[in-house]
Amino acid sequence: MTYLLALDQGTSSSRSIVFTPDGKIKALAQQEVTQIYPQPGWVEHDPQEIWRTQLTTAREALLKAGISARQVRAIGITNQRETTVVWNRTTGLPIHNAIVWQDRRAEPACVELRERGLAGTIQAKTGLLVDAYFSGTKLKWLLDNVPGARQMAANGELAFGTVDSWLIWRLTEGAVHATDVSNASRTMLFNVHSNQWDAELMRALDIPASMMPSVRPSSTLYGELTPELLGHAIPIGGVAGDQQSALFGQACFKAGMGKNTYGTGCFMLMHTGNKLQVSDNGLIATSAAQTSTMPEFASEGSVFVGGAVVQWLRDGLRAIQSSAEVQALAETVPDAGGVMLVPAFTGLGAPYWKPDARGTITGLTRGSTLAHIARAALESIAFQSAALLQAMSRDLLAAGDAGVTELRVDGGASVNDLLMQFQADLLGIPVVRPAVTETTALGAAYLAGLASGVYKTTDELSGLWQAEKYFLPTMAPERAKELMARWEHAVRQAAL
Repeated sequence: MTYLLALDQGTSSSRSIVFTPDGKIKALAQQEVTQIYPQPGWVEHDPQEIWRTQLTTAREALLKAGISARQVRAIGITNQRETTVVWNRTTGLPIHNAIVWQDRRAEPACVELRERGLAGTIQAKTGLLVDAYFSGTKLKWLLDNVPGARQMAANGELAFGTVDSWLIWRLTEGAVHATDVSNASRTMLFNVHSNQWDAELMRALDIPASMMPSVRPSSTLYGELTPELLGHAIPIGGVAGDQQSALFGQACFKAGMGKNTYGTGCFMLMHTGNKLQVSDNGLIATSAAQTSTMPEFASEGSVFVGGAVVQWLRDGLRAIQSSAEVQALAETVPDAGGVMLVPAFTGLGAPYWKPDARGTITGLTRGSTLAHIARAALESIAFQSAALLQAMSRDLLAAGDAGVTELRVDGGASVNDLLMQFQADLLGIPVVRPAVTETTALGAAYLAGLASGVYKTTDELSGLWQAEKYFLPTMAPERAKELMARWEHAVRQAAL
């Protein structure tokens, strides 16, 4: 049998998953990635650890599956987006830790861009709002702050990449320096209309063109990994940023189809076809995973702290011993007892875009317990996602389009039935969990399978998608509206 291997390099872990051609998981291996916090608001990863853990899990997944690398038709890569790596082209060594997407150190550069009146130009060309979330200002920070970096870059000695580019470089031992359109579209340096690096934006951030990877479709043959790594020269056939990959894995190939991924953060994407829909409601437009050179787009809202709030309950508040305990603790109370938790630990993302907001708990009384706080923490994930869908719906109505009629969900927290039911109640539409919730990795495998001939069309992939459970709204719409109003009040209190 032919297999597909997905390398899923996420914020909290590196994972490798072997898929059968019908989209079923044959084997999975995972290793955590160390989170480095040099100072408040800063988040880093060690690029060498990213590489080691990804290679180790790939070997382990093949071993668990009981197959050799010769049985793998192609590799797909999906990755945490915006996380920025710069390395020396000669030595292959990073010049600094990777700056993670959650990191806020580049905010001063964003202020400067806004003051120079470039926000409108950046949104028109890239679909993005000016924010430290995106890679371009992180790259500028590295060049400005790592000793000697500017000179080395001017000499053509440095390479930039998001995590996908770093992995491709290492897998091919420096033979390929490339990225795909979905990752490139997250840099604030990429013109999504022409699918090219934008010279004006590169000058605005003082980024040398020699640093940039070549940009390719998400489904194409990138090259082959060095045979010594896994025992055979497997072609790399698919690359996509994690959220666009999840959209693809959820078989959302047509305009109006949407998904929400519940990971470290929450990411809601809706396919908009070949139409770049600039938002008036705090969302961003981005390139979708593309199987050809024709641009395709999605509307996106990003929540910075989703499932990470459960990690905070475990590691910060020490309310639970393991993340798996949170649902049981939350279910010991019928509701949050009026408690609202806004997990603005690194500011608030879409649709608010308040970088200075900080985590806040409101509504506490003498009767409040850890169980109420745990339930409020879980519910905060649903509240933030509901705010995204409401913003998306306002954009759709303004454009004369129909609203989203169902939401496909995936990611680690989507297995939490309590959370998914509350999400359906707030949204007032069905929430649908697929049979395979590893849709981020599945999307990468599908992209690789298309490039290598395992699949012929996306229609074939649509036929493989299956629902595991539907969560139908049971809450009265008036009650849902009242809860959302209380949430928005709590958000206003979190904004400094």
